[in-house]
Amino acid sequence: MNAEDLSELLRELAPRVLGSLIRRYHDFDTCEDALQEALLAAANQWPADGVPESPRGWLVTVASRRFVDQVRGERARRHREAFFAGREPADAMVQPAPDEPDHRDRDDTLTLLFMCCHPALAPASRIALTLRAVGGLTTAEIARAFLVPEATMAPRISRAKQRIRASGATFGLSGGREYAERLSAVLHVLYLIFNEGYTASSGPDLYRSDLADEAIRLTRAMHRRLPGDGEVAGLLALMLLTDARRAARTDADGGLVPLDEQDRGRWDAGMIEEGTRLVTDSMLRSPLGPYQLQAAIAALHVAAPRAEDTDWRQIRFLYRVLCRIAPNPMATLNHAVAVAMTDGPHAGLAMLSQLADDGRMARHHRLAGVRAHLLELAGDAPAARENYLIAARGTTSAPEQRYLRDRADRRTLTHSTLTSR
Repeated sequence: MNAEDLSELLRELAPRVLGSLIRRYHDFDTCEDALQEALLAAANQWPADGVPESPRGWLVTVASRRFVDQVRGERARRHREAFFAGREPADAMVQPAPDEPDHRDRDDTLTLLFMCCHPALAPASRIALTLRAVGGLTTAEIARAFLVPEATMAPRISRAKQRIRASGATFGLSGGREYAERLSAVLHVLYLIFNEGYTASSGPDLYRSDLADEAIRLTRAMHRRLPGDGEVAGLLALMLLTDARRAARTDADGGLVPLDEQDRGRWDAGMIEEGTRLVTDSMLRSPLGPYQLQAAIAALHVAAPRAEDTDWRQIRFLYRVLCRIAPNPMATLNHAVAVAMTDGPHAGLAMLSQLADDGRMARHHRLAGVRAHLLELAGDAPAARENYLIAARGTTSAPEQRYLRDRADRRTLTHSTLTSR
């Protein structure tokens, strides 16, 4: 097994192993530390010794030993400190639970997902912790998803783990009202994980299939558990309709290909059919929600046989509804593009002015990129070039940087669609 395949395997196993450890020991922070040591041991040993017959079982066993060692070491340290201080030791450490049989086909990832969305945590902390524990995103990637500095996000994740431990949360899926209360946060987490996979916020590749595939897998699991929930179906439909374009989003050199220039014959017809059916059924039988609306917009994009056949008026209407029921700057940004495609670029640019004072978007590269695109449509090539360069400097994604710089460097700017990817 080469290094890339090994890394992918370990990333896939990590949340499953962490779920098993927390179910057994109930200490989020120490379990995560033990998992990291086990993953490091696997990365060092498996290339030489070969992948064990049960890689998950191997990781659980090694991580469990590391956990017990950490608990015993910390207990011994506290006893020494208490002895020299002349007081009784206050042993507040977690007691290791008895070993249990290794359920090799058991996947605790979904249960871990719900634990990360515990009511003891604020909504933003639930999402951040889940992205870290289940999605495997780095703190920097999570910070970019939240549009906050990394220095703000790191303490938030640490405090979230501490609160999980202090709450005495049990590792199991809740039911009834508590289940419903956590569902919204869980869906938002899955949405962000997919977005990071579909358009990676940093690195040499546009796409991170591990994250996107895991988000789809977990959302499918949610849909199986809640087949009648319209927003779960809507989120799954949105992921499928978006991911269906994966093969056409990059050229032979890994460069970004915008939606209106993609070879639509390379889109996955099976995923489009499934996603369209899901969103159609859910909108007919369930209260309308933001994920259903976004899925309906995605369905309109993939239904057009050619870019010029896109039903921009219907897309504009759906974005207007989305901005009313779930207002956020990214929805406004995309709404501005739809308005520009129906009412002209100057109408879209006027909408963008609303975002200039929004601290979450004022310096975000997508705002500059969309402004550049609309200025290009309006025929203002110098201003478009300036904004493409601003956008290129604002992203840490190499494919996006190349694409934006290429747009800026073109002698004659031509029509393209930047945000509808």
